[in-house]
Amino acid sequence: MLCLLLRLITLYCLSLLLMSPAIGGEKIEVDLIMGGAYVVTMDKQQPVIRHGAVAIRAGNIIDVDSREKITARYRASQQLAGSGMILMPGLINGHTHAAMTLFRGLADDIALMEWLQHNIFPAEARFVDADFVRIGTQLACWEMIRGGITTFVDNYFYPDVIARVTEQCGLRAIIGAPVIDFPSPGFKGWNDSFAAARAFVRQWKHHRLITPAIAPHAPYTVKPEHLKAASDVTRQLGVPMTIHVSETAHEVDEIKQRYGKRPVEHLEAYGVLNPSLITAHMVWPDANEIKLLATRGVSVIHNPGSNMKLASGFAPVPEMLKAGVKLGLGTDGAASNNDLDMWEEIRLTALIHKGHLLDPTVLPAAEVLRMATLGGAEAIGLADKIGAITVGRRADLIQVRVTELAHALPLYNVISHLVYSVKSSDIVNVVVDGRILMRNQVVLTVDQRAVAVEANRLSLRIKRAITPTH
Repeated sequence: MLCLLLRLITLYCLSLLLMSPAIGGEKIEVDLIMGGAYVVTMDKQQPVIRHGAVAIRAGNIIDVDSREKITARYRASQQLAGSGMILMPGLINGHTHAAMTLFRGLADDIALMEWLQHNIFPAEARFVDADFVRIGTQLACWEMIRGGITTFVDNYFYPDVIARVTEQCGLRAIIGAPVIDFPSPGFKGWNDSFAAARAFVRQWKHHRLITPAIAPHAPYTVKPEHLKAASDVTRQLGVPMTIHVSETAHEVDEIKQRYGKRPVEHLEAYGVLNPSLITAHMVWPDANEIKLLATRGVSVIHNPGSNMKLASGFAPVPEMLKAGVKLGLGTDGAASNNDLDMWEEIRLTALIHKGHLLDPTVLPAAEVLRMATLGGAEAIGLADKIGAITVGRRADLIQVRVTELAHALPLYNVISHLVYSVKSSDIVNVVVDGRILMRNQVVLTVDQRAVAVEANRLSLRIKRAITPTH
């Protein structure tokens, strides 16, 4: 209640400031002005502003209007004019394993359980340490910034290393500390991993960019009492929990054999379903489970690229949206995708469900774009901060070029264009919390040459030591 009151007071003060934007005719000083031939706000009141601009101060959006009005009211030490570009909220990658960029292409064209048990788990046991995670996360941040991702939800080992790298690169993230019942990199099993996860949450809880979380791997790798313990702690500490659920038909069968219930029903039986729970994949829920997800306010992150590559199936996304489930999009890790390109996920989401259901009206462009921005922010519990271009939200914004590109001409409908035509290579500028992370397609916060050298060095060691089993 106090946070809401402070937010209302801030917005009221901003509105007073905007009604009197200049004293004695002088412009108001701000840190950054960003513009665009189109400003896609994701705000229902004014979804697209033609020739618009945004004024940013202290990482906060303080005004959104036409370019003419913004430049009349404000002067800025930095400007990203955005001529011939779309200005829009940054993309939200709701589920990934950032450091797994270093396993990109290690094991392809096999089913999930074989991929995990015979390739990935052994490789992780052998190679994953703090240095691996540092290099892999730097590589992931470079890739995500380059593709217009400004926020991601991660689940991987050495979360403190991930958090420090992410902070240095300037991205926003929810970082889950992994907990699992058997030995994993850095841990003997449940007890020490769970203790470390709690310590990680307490250390990072009030960070400006990093939201800590606890991340049990899945219902088939974590005992019911441990799932409940993790859920209880996240609610006590006021942080999210993220977990893989109902990713494959095999998982559904295994949970039913062990516990007599389907995965979502199993989590419900132990009190795990709640609004701070972020579930990844959710390919195989039945109608009752979809209803449970909606009733309990649970979020789902759809990962179409990974799901199709591993032949996990088609998630019932239209049915979940219709039921009122909060839905975002994710890339999953680069070991199973094999990239961190959210524009591919956007396009796949818009296409595969049409083809699967033989219905071209399913998941229209505006709905899919929302899943990658404001809907994704709602799904991960950050909609009060990001996901739309409105006064009071943080300035996590990108500019997308849509002129002088063969695949982007002509332009009739800006929303359709973003979903069906735009590519990650079209992103020109990226800003997170008011800080410019990429300018004119040059990433400013990652030493790309050093990361490339280290990634190649580490991959050579892995190549010499392991031969994929497929």
